[in-house]
Amino acid sequence: MIQTFFPSDRVARSLTLSTMAFALSSGVFYAVSTLYFTFVIGLGVTTVGLGLGIAGATGVLAAYGGGWLADRVGAHRVQAVATALNGVALLAYSFVSDAVAFTLIACLAVIMRSVGSSSKQAMLARWYLGPERVQVRARMRVVTNVFIGLGTGAAAAALLIGTAAAYRTAMLAAGILLLAAAVPLAGLGRRVPELAAGMTAVREQRTESTGPSPLRDRTYVASVACNAVVAMQFGLLTVGMPLWVATTDAPVAIVSVLLVLNTVAVAALQVRASRGTDDVRRAGLTVRRASWLLAIACGLYALAGHGSAIVACVLLVLAASAHTMGEILGEAGGWGMAFELADQRSAGAYQGLSQAGYAIAAMLSPILATTALQHGTGGWLGLAALFVLAGTGAAAVARHAASRTASRQDRLLTT
Repeated sequence: MIQTFFPSDRVARSLTLSTMAFALSSGVFYAVSTLYFTFVIGLGVTTVGLGLGIAGATGVLAAYGGGWLADRVGAHRVQAVATALNGVALLAYSFVSDAVAFTLIACLAVIMRSVGSSSKQAMLARWYLGPERVQVRARMRVVTNVFIGLGTGAAAAALLIGTAAAYRTAMLAAGILLLAAAVPLAGLGRRVPELAAGMTAVREQRTESTGPSPLRDRTYVASVACNAVVAMQFGLLTVGMPLWVATTDAPVAIVSVLLVLNTVAVAALQVRASRGTDDVRRAGLTVRRASWLLAIACGLYALAGHGSAIVACVLLVLAASAHTMGEILGEAGGWGMAFELADQRSAGAYQGLSQAGYAIAAMLSPILATTALQHGTGGWLGLAALFVLAGTGAAAVARHAASRTASRQDRLLTT
């Protein structure tokens, strides 16, 4: 935990400080944004949904573009600028008065968020090697979860006050925190000359031998597709599970308990679960195990709809536990495959494609979750089958890639 929150490495320290401020901002924003858009600005729920849907679509393209840009101008520079512009976009929400302005600002915010995410992945892929980069990524996720929780708790003050001024203040705070998140990243190349030198070497190498496009790498595209399907579990946790709980005999308040359980488990287990996933074959097996846990969770969620209040509560806790472990393992295996299957000559573009897969999952998962819930038990079983199919596919892709690498190495040794 000391290395997670107070890393000794200079790059990790800057990323951690930035992630803390970024996650605090996200927690505040998630808690008050919908009420701010509808209650303060006066936009309709349908308008907000449509605007955010359009913004989500632009974020998919921006995720790949951010990785492509990181290969050419330096991941540390791209991340710093994108984070700052994301903060500017959040501050600009204070001046929104109509649906068009709201949609445009939402697009800017989501685009910058996607670009920043891809450039962070590219920086990890460039600066760290093997197990270290997966471990640092896992630590970043722990920091993110903890500080999103803190930000959500801080936003409770605005929710309790419930006035337009309180919501506006919370939104301004979210924007200022994002600007603060850019500060540790600004000038990172000057503070860590080796990082700037490494990025310069990458650009010089690309002029001599341009790395391949990940879009032409069928193995990587298949890996991104499988892991994106598994990543749809996030929408199941944040949208599907709360809606389903409301249809059971369990008290709705248990949703908060389940989300707290998820946050605590991720903080305690994510780093440990990520160990060894720098091995491609093991990463694929980890994703497959995650898919089975998610399938079990779907079955338990379904059963919770057929029991008394006490039985439903017990089943929901068991389901959330399996779901959380599936989430932890799925993320760990997905990171390992995203890093290890990538061609380092185009690390940014590869990580951008990986993040585009997650962006697609985030965009489609609420639709998938709500559609499945409309079909009750059958819908849950369909989701379970989908997760198992995707996890099995990820393991097959990883096994194929590992076998191909081993065969290539044997041929080189024979030669």
